[in-house]
Amino acid sequence: MDDQVLCFFGEHLPALPLYEAFFQRLQATMEMFTVRVQKTQISFYNQRFFAAVSFLPVRKAAQRPKDFITVTFGLGYRVEHPRIDAAAEPYPCRWTHHVLVSRAEEIDDTLMGWVQEAAAFSAAKR
Repeated sequence: MDDQVLCFFGEHLPALPLYEAFFQRLQATMEMFTVRVQKTQISFYNQRFFAAVSFLPVRKAAQRPKDFITVTFGLGYRVEHPRIDAAAEPYPCRWTHHVLVSRAEEIDDTLMGWVQEAAAFSAAKR
């Protein structure tokens, strides 16, 4: 485990296993990507940014579990699905989606399919 990642999780250490599960699934499904640990998120890049893990509170506090991560990814269209907690179109034909993850089982084929699609979308941009 990278020291920067451990530092990022600091007071959110109970959520670290969620990140580890996400990272392992990402490694198993993607050939090449780089990781950049920043102050507010851990970003994933192929040629460009395609996903991030953060503690973005995309639900009201009463509806948010104590320990969670938020997985963010970008696509060229809006995904309509109950697991999408928030979506925004910051640029035309560029939708940013946020999914709150509180259990390792939620890092499933559906979520990873969106992340893989986001990586392909990112790589195809000029």
